[in-house]
Amino acid sequence: MQKQPRNYALEREMALAEGLRDVASELRLIEAADLIAFIRTEQFGNIANLVASSTECYFLPGTVKFGQSGDIDVRWGGTPVISLDMEFKNLGVNAYFRLRLEALQAGVEITYITFDDSAADPNENTRRLVDAIRDARLTPIRAYASPGASSIAQL
Repeated sequence: MQKQPRNYALEREMALAEGLRDVASELRLIEAADLIAFIRTEQFGNIANLVASSTECYFLPGTVKFGQSGDIDVRWGGTPVISLDMEFKNLGVNAYFRLRLEALQAGVEITYITFDDSAADPNENTRRLVDAIRDARLTPIRAYASPGASSIAQL
């Protein structure tokens, strides 16, 4: 039996998703129609303010920010999906990701990640991300869930 290769990207998305669970819950309290209107009219400053107020109780200032871009998927008879480009920066870890907000769930998809003085071992880089998330949090988070099969880590 051949051993399955580890999916480091998914492990990192799961770690970031778990760290952002509270923030996603806060953002989902905002009326979807308001977020849709802000994205459609490019009022990204309003979204940045909403993200800042949603993160201030959970993360150190400046560690999680809105990336000044977003997307919406609104179909007749369907549930709106709002995607916000986001940034996480702490302890030499820089992650650019999409936070996907739906009515009953949210998800994270990392689009780009860098590590200052990146290690040759991807396990070490994943550990650095987990440590950076924990260090940036103002409140503790639960243990990270084991990775699933989804291409977008669910919250």
